[in-house]
Amino acid sequence: MRKTGILLHISSLPSNYGIGTYGKEAYRFVDFLEKSEQSYWQLLPLGPTSYGDSPYQTFSAFANNPYFIDLDQLVEEKLLRKNEITATFKSARYVDYKELYEERFIILKKAFLRFNQNNNNYSKFIEDNKKWLKDYALFMAIKSKFNGVSWISWDEELKLRKPEVISKYEKELKEEIEFYQFLQYKSYDQWYSLKKYANDKGVMIVGDMPIYVSFDSSDVWANSNYFDLNEKRLPNHIAGVPPDNFSKDGQLWGNPLYNWDFLEKNEFDWWVDRVRSASEIFDMIRIDHFIGFQNFYSVPYGEKTAIHGDWKKGPGIKLFNIIKEKLGEINIIAEDLGVITPEVRKLLKDTGFPGMKLLQFAFDSREESDYIPHLYTKNVIAYTGTHDNQTTQSWFSDLPEKDLRYCLNYINHSGNQSRVDSLIKATQACIADTTIIPMQDYLHLGDEARMNIPSTTGNNWRWRLIKTDLNYKIQMKIKDFTILYGRGKS
Repeated sequence: MRKTGILLHISSLPSNYGIGTYGKEAYRFVDFLEKSEQSYWQLLPLGPTSYGDSPYQTFSAFANNPYFIDLDQLVEEKLLRKNEITATFKSARYVDYKELYEERFIILKKAFLRFNQNNNNYSKFIEDNKKWLKDYALFMAIKSKFNGVSWISWDEELKLRKPEVISKYEKELKEEIEFYQFLQYKSYDQWYSLKKYANDKGVMIVGDMPIYVSFDSSDVWANSNYFDLNEKRLPNHIAGVPPDNFSKDGQLWGNPLYNWDFLEKNEFDWWVDRVRSASEIFDMIRIDHFIGFQNFYSVPYGEKTAIHGDWKKGPGIKLFNIIKEKLGEINIIAEDLGVITPEVRKLLKDTGFPGMKLLQFAFDSREESDYIPHLYTKNVIAYTGTHDNQTTQSWFSDLPEKDLRYCLNYINHSGNQSRVDSLIKATQACIADTTIIPMQDYLHLGDEARMNIPSTTGNNWRWRLIKTDLNYKIQMKIKDFTILYGRGKS
């Protein structure tokens, strides 16, 4: 069945408090999706962001971002007073992460101190999530005590998790640990309410799972055997991608690589838990950098660029066979952008997961691209572009003349309509069962609305909608495009 959806992260929703939340504007966006006949809402990862503010570098693969807790709901629950959360944010269009970091936890701590922990739902949440929550809350409490420094800089006995030292900090930081548990309880409670509302409206949630986790995370600190670390807990090798047309030095991501042999001996239990958790949070999971399960790029720790790396073999189909055996069929999208070898194609075929096709990658006038729509099959997810690409408006502006002519001719663009709309229509018209369009493209926004420029920090993940963006005219345009190409829900 042909369906379509919109890519927009929670952080990009309007709100009065500096960043999008699970509050009324999220519900309003669900209503907007329903009225415009959308079947999917695709998000970026929901984890708590660290330095650089990237949702792909988080303090936990399982935790939720406390910034997304809606403060107005806490007021309704009498955990906050309205005058305690007077907005000071200067920009409605961009997230100010520095201000959030300095102010939001002070406000949330006030809510925590009023919260009654003798709550059955709260106790159940802690019990149900103890496998990761205990380590995460302790990790964050210790980080807070040491002003946010990476765990690799902690005292040796704490870094190595000596039981008597762990016990000491659990007692000393009891209230701070409970604070971080409370934040997760409220985050998840509000998220599941929003997800139920979306599902009841016929909108399914597509979530995003990074293949790698951040080195400075509770996952690595608490489960060091699962990662390629030395006896001092430093990485032996780190993740990245080799030099290509986009980057002469490649991309050095810095994430620790997995100890796949150890994971396999334990039936990939950490990965099974991770996919199980994601499948409860989302209706469909997009796994980022899927090719890394077949072949992953390994760069010696300490290198300044990704030039001196090697390709290594990943777990391949063995991992996904175990996941299917333990969890049954899970709706997964394979982000298969990158170096597509015959082995990667076989893995994709063996799993049966749909891959991704980006129309922004399709128009090279020198040769026929794998991303050209007439080569698609039904079992792919087609996009104009993603969070890592230019918006389509900016992409058109920068396209070389020959490629631009090729593209406009291919998508049958006529001069009296928007080039962006023509590319969206070509995406919606293709044979793929599912299409996803970034909200910025429907709004015809340029680079000022780009979410991420890979390998850069400081100005990414900031763009937001303002309330007037979601108007009736845009809603009807999206609905018309959706119905025109047979992707409506009715």
